[in-house]
Amino acid sequence: MESLGKSLIVFGVVLAAVGLLLVFAQKIPFLGKLPGDILVQKKNFTFYFPLATSLIISLVLSLVFWLWSRRS
Repeated sequence: MESLGKSLIVFGVVLAAVGLLLVFAQKIPFLGKLPGDILVQKKNFTFYFPLATSLIISLVLSLVFWLWSRRS
């Protein structure tokens, strides 16, 4: 039962962090506007794929999880 409680606390903290990131994402100046992000605008169509932003977020999360796994 104790491990379930700890897991729920960690899940809650992660969920709160994601919520804060979504609220303040507009205020991070470079997020979503990096060179390598794909933006195609046509007359009635807009396609946006944040490739470079996704790669950087993936690298940061991989580093965090790798460091977390080494701690355990």
